[in-house]
Amino acid sequence: MDPKPTRTKGADMETPATAYANHPCFGMTSRRTVGRIHLPVAPRSNARMRFASSRKTERAIMPADALNMLSRTVDAGNPVDVVGITGPGDPMAEPAYTMETLRMVREAYPDMALCLTTLGMGADAYAEELVELGVSYVTVLVDAVSPEVAEKLYAWVRPATRTMPLPEAVKVLLNEQTRTVTAFKRMGITVKINTTVYPGYNAGHVEEIAAAMGTLGADIMALVPYRPDQDTEDGPARCGAELLATVRDRAARHLELMPAWDECGVDMVGLQNPKKDSGPDMALPRPTKDRPNVAVASASGMDVDLHLGHAAKLLIYGPREDGLPCLLETRETPHPGSGSSRWEQLAGQLSDCFALLTANAGERPKRNLSRLGVSVLVTDGEIEGTVDVLYGGGKKKSACRSTRRA
Repeated sequence: MDPKPTRTKGADMETPATAYANHPCFGMTSRRTVGRIHLPVAPRSNARMRFASSRKTERAIMPADALNMLSRTVDAGNPVDVVGITGPGDPMAEPAYTMETLRMVREAYPDMALCLTTLGMGADAYAEELVELGVSYVTVLVDAVSPEVAEKLYAWVRPATRTMPLPEAVKVLLNEQTRTVTAFKRMGITVKINTTVYPGYNAGHVEEIAAAMGTLGADIMALVPYRPDQDTEDGPARCGAELLATVRDRAARHLELMPAWDECGVDMVGLQNPKKDSGPDMALPRPTKDRPNVAVASASGMDVDLHLGHAAKLLIYGPREDGLPCLLETRETPHPGSGSSRWEQLAGQLSDCFALLTANAGERPKRNLSRLGVSVLVTDGEIEGTVDVLYGGGKKKSACRSTRRA
């Protein structure tokens, strides 16, 4: 672990420390030389901001699918040096998925750097285990250290699985964030604080956040200007450059700052100019020689419209001789009532399938099937277009439409 840099107050603190030069989420210049990927395995959030984006978020994937995503990225020739666990929920809201993913990545790629981003609730209990797995950098999302300010920012906060009044819940959140930063620093983890600047809500509070986190030993801070999807009369205005500069100047008195904000790159894979095979579609499973086919849960035969638990049979799609995917056959599924063995038996029946499309599925079948090599994709799309995307095409008209109807 690099030693914590010596800080001086004022503008000198704006210079990124060499300790962060090799991590693209902590030092911007390293993005030209250090490849990174974020694995979205967190299915649940434990808080929501009042002003959260209305854009549809991605779905979480299973740990085994995340490892496959990483492997496909590397195999496509994209250099990956850093693996981050982040989104679409909080990695520590359902820590089992996060820890399993980290273990799998560490075993498969022992030299890769590991990091994660979290709100911090409940994370202190995992500090030691995270270090044992090789996690050396953590970003903690802290938008307030005052309960009064936090109440204005959060729509709800749910510590663990409990529901409690917001005034009580934000106090739990702030206490747990303090414990988490303290625990991470005690274990030698480099901690970055991400704070979104909401004009009229916490902009005048950011210096207090920086001072509190600096006292706890946090290493560096990123200030993110609030940029709404669209301007509205309700809620904060867009954070302008002048306000951000003022806030940065005050925060820099207490904590080293990253350069003026540039998004961390959640949607970016590899380096700044990754190969064309990378990008968001790398999250999708792909056919292999041993697993060339796709299973589909459908009642209509037209759309992916059936819950996996209700599917008595599955449609099997795969490439014909000219390589175009079409319907090959149908297969009955194991009868309900046998618990986990049902999904293990189904995985055996789908040993030639790399993916299973379904309108919905429980966490147990998704986890078991994924672990046994079948990626479960929840969708409500039209079968032919969705299958075609998995084989690397767009939503084109299938050459097998007449075959399927027959």
